[in-house]
Amino acid sequence: MRLHIDTDLGGDPDDLCALAMVLGRPEVEIVGITTCGDPDGRRAGYVEHCLRLVGRQDIPVVAGAGRSSVTGRLMGDLPDHERYWGVPVAPRPAPPGAAIGLLERSIDQGATIAAIGPFTNLALLHQARPGRLDGVPVVAMGGWLRPLGPGMPAWGPEMDWNTQCDPPAAELMAGHARLTLVPLPVAARSHLRAAHLPRLAASGPLGELLARQCRAYAVDSGMTELGRAHAGLPDDLVNIHWDPVACAVALGWSGAVVQERRVRTVLEAERLRFEHDPGGRRTRVLADLDVQAFDELWIEAVEQAQR
Repeated sequence: MRLHIDTDLGGDPDDLCALAMVLGRPEVEIVGITTCGDPDGRRAGYVEHCLRLVGRQDIPVVAGAGRSSVTGRLMGDLPDHERYWGVPVAPRPAPPGAAIGLLERSIDQGATIAAIGPFTNLALLHQARPGRLDGVPVVAMGGWLRPLGPGMPAWGPEMDWNTQCDPPAAELMAGHARLTLVPLPVAARSHLRAAHLPRLAASGPLGELLARQCRAYAVDSGMTELGRAHAGLPDDLVNIHWDPVACAVALGWSGAVVQERRVRTVLEAERLRFEHDPGGRRTRVLADLDVQAFDELWIEAVEQAQR
C-alpha cells in the first residue's frame, strides 16, 4: 500500500518511533512526508537525517505549515538539539505551498494519509484546492471520545495535542476526509518501556538514536513518575506509542479493531472534542488493540528497517 506521513517529528519521539516502524514494513511504499509545526524546516531536516541513517533518501520530504491557522502561534517546541540528536542536522525549509503540492501528488497516487501531527497542512490543502480532501483516506492520531478509564491519568480533551493545536483545521479535516480516528484512550494502552531500550539500541543506528531520544524524553516529560503514579501504566514507562499505533491502523494491521461510528465535532471554550451522535458523520474509530502483539510488531519493524 502507499502511505503519506504528515508529522511534527522532532519533539515527542513517538513520531520517530512511527516512522521507524513504517520503514520496516515491506508491504508499504512511503510516497511522501510532510512536516507540520515547522516554520524554519528544522523538522524536515530531522526527517531527512533519519531517512539517511537507513539509506532511504528516495522518499520526498517537504516542510509544511509553521503556525496554527487559528492562533498564529508556533505549534510545539523542539527539545535541546545536542541531547536529542548529538550531531549537526541542517534545516530543510521549503517554499510556500510545497507541502500542499506533495500532499496532492500523494493523493493522486492513491495514498492513505497518516496524520500524526497537527492537521494544519490538510486544512491548507482544502483551502488551496477546494474539494481535494473530500473522500481521501486519512488516519488521524487524535479524537477524544471518552475518558481513559481506571488506573489511568485523569486527562481530558486538552491532552488531544494534534486537535487542540489547530481546532478549525481538525474540524475541517473531519468534515471532508474519509476519516479514521485513533482516539487517545485506546492508543494510551501501548507503551514503550525501559525494558525495551537495550534491544532497540542494539538494532542499528536509527534504533540507537531512538533509544537516546526516548531516554531523554522520559526524564524531560516525567514519564517514569507518571507510570509509577498510575496502576494502568508500567513502572518503567518511557513513552506512549501514540503515533506508532496510528500508523499501524493506517497500514490495516489485523491487531487493531476498527469500527464504524457516527461522530460529530463539538467546539467548546476553544477546545474541540468528538462525540458519538446518531446524526453525525460516518467515521471509522479505533476501538481495541492487541497491545502485546503490537509491542513485538513495532520493535521487529524497527529492526527490519535497519537490515
